[in-house]
Amino acid sequence: MVSLSSVPERVQYPNPVAADHITYNPSIEDLREFSTDVETTTEYGAPSYVSEYRSRSADRTKNAIDSDFDNADLAVFEDGLNQIQNTDNDIICVDRVVGRHSESSYVCRLYLPKSYGRIALSWAKLLEPSHGTEPDFITVQLPDATDDPKIRVHPETGVTTVLGSDYTGEAKKSFLRLFMLRAKEQGGLGLHAGSKRVTLDDQDGYREVGQLFLGLSGTGKSTLTSHGLWLDDPEGVDMIQDDVCALLPSGTVAGSEGSGLYIKTLGLDSDEQPELYESATDESAVLENVAVDDDGTVHFEEPRYGRNARAVVRRDHLESSADDIDLDSVDQVFFITRNPLMPPVAKLSDEQAAVAFMLGESIETSAGDPSRVGEAIRVVGTNPFIIGSKGKEGNRFRDLIADLDVQCYVINTGTVGTDDPVDVGVEETVAILEGVARDSIQWTNDDTLGLVVPNTVPGIDIEQFYVPDRVADFRVARSELRKERLAYLDQFDDLDDAIVDAIY
Repeated sequence: MVSLSSVPERVQYPNPVAADHITYNPSIEDLREFSTDVETTTEYGAPSYVSEYRSRSADRTKNAIDSDFDNADLAVFEDGLNQIQNTDNDIICVDRVVGRHSESSYVCRLYLPKSYGRIALSWAKLLEPSHGTEPDFITVQLPDATDDPKIRVHPETGVTTVLGSDYTGEAKKSFLRLFMLRAKEQGGLGLHAGSKRVTLDDQDGYREVGQLFLGLSGTGKSTLTSHGLWLDDPEGVDMIQDDVCALLPSGTVAGSEGSGLYIKTLGLDSDEQPELYESATDESAVLENVAVDDDGTVHFEEPRYGRNARAVVRRDHLESSADDIDLDSVDQVFFITRNPLMPPVAKLSDEQAAVAFMLGESIETSAGDPSRVGEAIRVVGTNPFIIGSKGKEGNRFRDLIADLDVQCYVINTGTVGTDDPVDVGVEETVAILEGVARDSIQWTNDDTLGLVVPNTVPGIDIEQFYVPDRVADFRVARSELRKERLAYLDQFDDLDDAIVDAIY
């Protein structure tokens, strides 16, 4: 049993098999039955729920590595333990496995009140069942425990306690956060990234290209990861992972979620995202905070319950989804940005790639802080779940991609320019991704931009996206941006100087 070494008396969690007040590993059907009183059934036969909390409580989350826990922090764990032990409470316990790779696979145990079976239902559909093994990670989620949410993480023992939030994402990320930490402890690096395998058969022969996409939730990571690039057989694309991976020293990219995806649904369109739309309108999906009428009519375009509407969809309902969740090797890494001073794509050196990793330039989305949606933000690794030194995280990223000979790029999926802006559309982005995969783009070192950018990209007029033509006094704007970036990187004492010097 996992116990908390920092908690007095080292109280252990009850054995769920032997405890009469705990329902151990109920079926998917039973989990749905536990929450029928709060379910709306969609026109497609899927359950839909509305939660009180509709995003992660990031500002209420602390871990024992980056924070000095006091008695109040330890009391959060004790409260969770006591409520799970209390035989007057109806508790469910669900075991699942994060990852399949021999070096990155962990049994995860989730404790919840039975009345919140809907959270376990969504979470259970994302992961594969375990087989009776004792847990590596434990999460206790008690939505009714307090009106003031508290999330505490004890990385050493693999225990997370969530008090006061009924958001499914808290359960999901509680385990993936520790999955990424364990990868770092093994010499690799956990990444908030999607992975895909592109199969090509052209003048360069038959080959497979492994790609990773780093971006905050809601910035297009899922869309780009699952996009088929409009390739025709025998060429094609396999979506490997959608959210969290582990880049191992061997070059393997270990996946985490084997059964499902937790996708954003606001604006989900059958023409733009046909696969995701079809999977979200299947009876196997679970909808969360999606606009659904009493008669079951679904409105993906309407933010009735906020902008972080979600659906858990099954991998086996995605035609592009591969059977495997591990990428044997990675060739290309893409950082997704929405910075209007950045070109549609730029090719990065190893140090510049580490700069892009550290900057994590994006926009705030409803999955993070709904009150700041659309604001420009920086998040190291576009990963809000890093535990430990962020500077060392950047050093590790640089070293891994250098050792594995991985080429990195930054792609702008938003708007280029501030005075005469132009949108980078899906067609342009897909042309860029295909061109990078085929190595058919001609590159040039642009001194004005300070970056290696395309001269030509098959299928699009790349000249219309030249940033200096669309920004008044671009040199001044770029100089100010570099000053901001340097000031931001200056806070990371552990970051190598060679990375800071590569600022662009």
